[in-house]
Amino acid sequence: MRSEEREARLRSFEALCRESGLSLTVQRRMILQEVLGREDHPAADDVYELVKDRIPGVSRTTVYRVLDTLVRMGVISKVCHPGAAARFDPKIHQHHHLVCTRCDAILDVEDERLNSLALPAIDTRGYRLQEFHVHLRGVCAKCRRRAEKEGGKKPASASRARRAESKGQKTSADSVTHRRKPR
Repeated sequence: MRSEEREARLRSFEALCRESGLSLTVQRRMILQEVLGREDHPAADDVYELVKDRIPGVSRTTVYRVLDTLVRMGVISKVCHPGAAARFDPKIHQHHHLVCTRCDAILDVEDERLNSLALPAIDTRGYRLQEFHVHLRGVCAKCRRRAEKEGGKKPASASRARRAESKGQKTSADSVTHRRKPR
């Protein structure tokens, strides 16, 4: 996002806070500023790491709460996909995402053809649909190159790697091939 657009979004947020009677805190402004400056859809923990040294005494919980407030206000959006932490997106207009199934990287897709997809007549079970987003899932170029360098070995998916890590196990992404010296 260009700096002029980021500044305009910050001014708009300030006006929205005044209109709604919500305090414009240093934490809210700084956290919004960080999300607006990113294109990689950071998770709450990523945002915390970015602001913790610049906002003395800020807690991880505060960052989570501020991000949720910003989403509820419609200033940023929340991107969720199975097996990964929620991520935050500065883009609030309809757009779609490419999601890497290995590293959980997310890239924006701007395509009017996706925006105009006709939704099938389905049983919404009482939901009133407001919007839709298409998540195209696959393996990013970086992960494909990494797999090729490892000799075609299939790297662990990000969610499988996290599960293994929590159990203290190694994944194929952690493994190193050792060759024996010829005798």
